[in-house]
Amino acid sequence: MCGIAGFWDAGHRFSAEEARAVVRGMTAALRHRGPDDEGFFQDASAGIALGHRRLAVIDLSPEGHQPMPSASGRFVMIYNGEVYNHRQLRRELAALGATFRGHSDTEVMLAAIEQWGLEVAVKRFIGMFAFALWDRRERSLSLVRDRLGIKPLYYGWVGPLLVFASELKAITRMPGFANPVDRGALCLLLRHNYINAPHSIYQDIHKLAPGTMLTLGSELVKTRPGEAVLAAMTRTYWSAREAAESGVTHRLRLSDAEAVDELERLLRDAVGLRMEADVPLGAFLSGGVDSSTVVALMQAQSARPVKTFSIGFHEKGYDEAVHAGAVARHLGTEHHELYVTAQDALDVVPKLPEIFDEPFSDSSQVPTFLLSRLTRGEVTVSLSGDGGDELFGGYLRYFKARDIERCLHWMPGTLRGRAAGSLRRHAGFYESLLEGANRCLPARMRLKRPKSKVGVLAGMLEAGEQEQRYRLLMSHIRNPAAVVLHAREPATELDDPQLGPCVNDIIERMMYSDLVTYLPGDILTKVDRASMRVSLEARVPLLDHRVVEFAWRVPMRQKVRHGQGKWLLRQVLYRHVPRHLIDRPKQGFGVPIGAWLRGPLRDWAEALLDARRLREEGYFDPGYVRNMLADHVAGRVNEGGRLWDVLMFQAWLSENARNRTSLHEEVTA
Repeated sequence: MCGIAGFWDAGHRFSAEEARAVVRGMTAALRHRGPDDEGFFQDASAGIALGHRRLAVIDLSPEGHQPMPSASGRFVMIYNGEVYNHRQLRRELAALGATFRGHSDTEVMLAAIEQWGLEVAVKRFIGMFAFALWDRRERSLSLVRDRLGIKPLYYGWVGPLLVFASELKAITRMPGFANPVDRGALCLLLRHNYINAPHSIYQDIHKLAPGTMLTLGSELVKTRPGEAVLAAMTRTYWSAREAAESGVTHRLRLSDAEAVDELERLLRDAVGLRMEADVPLGAFLSGGVDSSTVVALMQAQSARPVKTFSIGFHEKGYDEAVHAGAVARHLGTEHHELYVTAQDALDVVPKLPEIFDEPFSDSSQVPTFLLSRLTRGEVTVSLSGDGGDELFGGYLRYFKARDIERCLHWMPGTLRGRAAGSLRRHAGFYESLLEGANRCLPARMRLKRPKSKVGVLAGMLEAGEQEQRYRLLMSHIRNPAAVVLHAREPATELDDPQLGPCVNDIIERMMYSDLVTYLPGDILTKVDRASMRVSLEARVPLLDHRVVEFAWRVPMRQKVRHGQGKWLLRQVLYRHVPRHLIDRPKQGFGVPIGAWLRGPLRDWAEALLDARRLREEGYFDPGYVRNMLADHVAGRVNEGGRLWDVLMFQAWLSENARNRTSLHEEVTA
């Protein structure tokens, strides 16, 4: 696992010496992603500069050093990630005449590209990766990102220069960087708590979409093409949409026992491939279905106890460590756990803007970082169970949304319109009614924001497509363009339904929506930034693309059964872990943000959301934000999640201003 950065100065604005200094500054910002080595490459005649920071995991020798040239010298690569089937590819390439200096997967990737061409080679890679490939002969640069978006890759323009990097903090080190905040992207943050690809928080800087590659030549770079041209130059080599539609069209017809056998076979291989490392390796273990399955299959293939890691909280409702410990004892792992205090978690909050690089507000970012830090104390690589909910229907919200869809199905369109109109015209009455009913419910059943549910229901009655209703259900703020000043929210995959009519199951369509938005935008971003901040490589075997394609071919009756998701995955796990250790209500991995904002984080929040400060900065409607804070602090409404969205941007904005001041002082010193 590594960090990559570079730029293409096609107009030769920098001297060779200046270019070296710039790319060194970019990679210095990524040292946490690769503390073991650094390397640089320049093609001065073209204006190309590449930089690399290395976290040595496979082939710890100097033969794994990057940037790495291909055997012929035609290609030069900088690469972040792992290709797990590199040994198999090495044998095949050697039979075709390729020779190798070391045993790194990078060298195999370059040999594969020389032998088969870029697109054919990438389609044969099993793994997670983001890389830049300079073709000396064609004078072209290719940027490539893995199928599911496990590894990040930003690219875009700083003035006339094409820039790219694993994280935005490297791009902001470019001399003269002054790209303004993209207010449309800020709307996405308030809606989702992350910023969807291809957008980033900065104008003119994009995220490369999962499963795509972008190849640019020098003449195109000199003209600084617009977004439409860049989109036309971007090729898709693997498509989640095609995997979904093909899977549904060509369903497997396996008995339950055969389906369980096949899934276990695929998962054993996916887990086994990801257990290769020349450094200590372990696994995150929450005690839930996904991580327990990964650990069980690791232990089944290991001659010694697997190292497992979990953290616990003393606060009721936030502690999973007891479940993880029970699974670890049954499997016989070498288990490590740490109970953290509220203060331990609070101490992380000021570091979040630096750790997550661009505004990101899934509050489970806090325990994810704490878990990564604990794990890094023992190992360099950790396997994670992410992806099971999206592939096998595990989220509870799928079932809630399905119930809503079933109700709406029997309601004629005209009746929906009248009902929505009534809700909007008499919103105050319905809000008071719902608030009163909410107070009568037991505490565990109360709605977090009962007043807001009236608007949500009206919006869902008016929405035309199921994806639009799911978008509303998932939204933190339903109309963020009314909160972000001078903004227009950009369209995303959920605004333009992507799946054809062959995928008509309600839950399956929601699973697809999460696979292409929530999974890469939130879950994988969270794990990547939290783990890499402490130089820990996190691997996600459930997102092996072969497992993803298999999951889409499995009929829904083998994924969701008896009102519960992940049926098939559970059957694999039950072969290794008793049911009573696993079967319990799903529990999130979070922290009590709402309570903290009324208590120990209140002063911090008040300072960031000061009305005068909000007016001077000019991003948010001060009245809306201040009213939301007042309602929350007074206990009238639980606005913890929505306030966290605003606060994470405010904290990022403050950290960004400090960094720019520090960088300016460094440059002018």
